Amino acid sequence: MSQPCALLAGTGISVPPLEVDNDMLARIVETNDEWIRTRSGIVTRHYVEPGVSSSHLGTEAARAALADAGIEAGEVDYLVCATMTPDHYFPGVGTKIQQQLGIGPLPALDIRQQCAGFAYGMQIVDALIRSGMAKTVLLVGTDVHTSLMPFDDKTWDCLYGRSDEPLDEETFAWNSRFRHLLVLFGDAAGAMVFQAHDKDDGRGILGSALYGDGDHCDILYIPGGGSLNRPWVTAEMIAAGETVPVMQGRSVFKLAVTRMPQVTREILEKNGYTLDDLDLLIMHQANLRINEAAQRHLGLPAQRVHNNIQKYGNTTSATLPLCFHEARQVGKAPVGSLVAFTALGAGLHWGSVLLRV
Repeated sequence: MSQPCALLAGTGISVPPLEVDNDMLARIVETNDEWIRTRSGIVTRHYVEPGVSSSHLGTEAARAALADAGIEAGEVDYLVCATMTPDHYFPGVGTKIQQQLGIGPLPALDIRQQCAGFAYGMQIVDALIRSGMAKTVLLVGTDVHTSLMPFDDKTWDCLYGRSDEPLDEETFAWNSRFRHLLVLFGDAAGAMVFQAHDKDDGRGILGSALYGDGDHCDILYIPGGGSLNRPWVTAEMIAAGETVPVMQGRSVFKLAVTRMPQVTREILEKNGYTLDDLDLLIMHQANLRINEAAQRHLGLPAQRVHNNIQKYGNTTSATLPLCFHEARQVGKAPVGSLVAFTALGAGLHWGSVLLRV
């Protein structure tokens, strides 16, 4: 008897209603629409209201995915959640999503491979279903980046036009120190439901190729707020901006435009396919320029790649499900399509997962 495979049953997303365009950011950071578009391709991103957390967005996306699949929440027997912005340092958000969905106790696994988190989650789903440990798995990717943004109340009021007073020079300069990061990120969640599938029709998660390499951990990380420090966090760390991510943009770009194409080719070859067989490539939405360069490396036409970073910015673990959900809505991923999900993120983590829809 052949092993069951993880068949995609439904997808769902959660995007907060507050849309922030580049001109709004120019009120609080030394930037402009042309500067942001030229370097990243981003036009808008969405932010949560205060008090809305990663678990809240993740639960909304999960409900949407379950509805799309026509599955009751109580049928889920395993939950996997990827996030780098949990509601609290601990516990993770898996059990919070379980509780908010109103379902009983079940295994709830939290993982944190940052921008590659959802791809890692797909590999875990595949292993759980192939092994027979689970029959219906809910996979959620959710991140609230506004929790990491070093803005004071005056900045938020200025951003949303609640105050006509421009920011003072000191506050504007402080915000602008992190310009290269702040213009990139947004808040969102995405979810997928997978079920065990025994039919021999070639559908489901076909395989994965995932990697981690600590040699590059210093190109994207947060220096403050961790067990390396004693105490964990101090007022001095916050004042110095050490709880805001540090990113070496050129190094990230170089690695992304080489390793994402390499691992996409690898997962296709491992499963007996070539790029000609690939119907759709979904890449992590970190920077449109990265994805355009990776697309050129692979020689794929525009209709076989989908990007939506223009609307949402980088939503870390939510980018893959958010991008695929929209591609599916516009008809790019009908039943039978061969789709690669490829990502690279802090750690360094990267990889690709192959799915037959």
